[in-house]
Amino acid sequence: MNTHYTYFLILCGSLIGPLALSFDKKVGFYKKWKYLFPAILLPAIFYVAWDIFFTAKGIWSFNQNYITGIKLINLPIEEVLFFFIVPYCCVFIYECIRCYLPHVKNRPIAHIILQLIAVVLLITGLLFYKKLYTSYTFIFTAIFIAGIYIFKKYFSTFDALSFLVAYIIILIPFLIVNGFLTAIPVVIYNSAQNLGIRIYTIPFEDAFYGMLLILMNIVIYEKLKSSVLISFRRSSSFN
Repeated sequence: MNTHYTYFLILCGSLIGPLALSFDKKVGFYKKWKYLFPAILLPAIFYVAWDIFFTAKGIWSFNQNYITGIKLINLPIEEVLFFFIVPYCCVFIYECIRCYLPHVKNRPIAHIILQLIAVVLLITGLLFYKKLYTSYTFIFTAIFIAGIYIFKKYFSTFDALSFLVAYIIILIPFLIVNGFLTAIPVVIYNSAQNLGIRIYTIPFEDAFYGMLLILMNIVIYEKLKSSVLISFRRSSSFN
């Protein structure tokens, strides 16, 4: 097999299941694509820019033996696709949780846990400011979580408990995919720029790099859904 398609095939394998199950009658995820794709786009732009910067700084690099060689500036096209395919799969899991576990709803303790995570990440990010992967990831995540609560009226539909439950489940496939990427390795990390704590071959920071990505996707996704619902109710009341 041509090893240059390794990263691409890992992404394809990740997408097959969620894409096929998107047409499940109970979840009907395909009906929500109109909210999903805009919700994926904005975080993807942010992450691609972040990735381009970190690749240029040598925070991480890509093994040329396992990518096609097609690039956007200094990023393999597969890395760009990562920020579309992984969010699709993760938001699908989130929607399944909302659909099949309707009793999982907002509770004060979930908000407290998320806020505590933000505080710990902010402090750790500031303490290890010289380790760029650690500091950027932890501080960005903390700032975004803080933003949810600072502008809580705008993000009133965000359900912290549903997100946390979904993310715990998402971590399993997320770590499997990242395990392949870091063990082969497709992605090579500069250990001087992270804490050096590994989950198998995966830098500890990846768990929060992924958390921020999925949190951004879900927050925007829920906001778009609620905005359309509010508009529909207003138009119905006028009629």
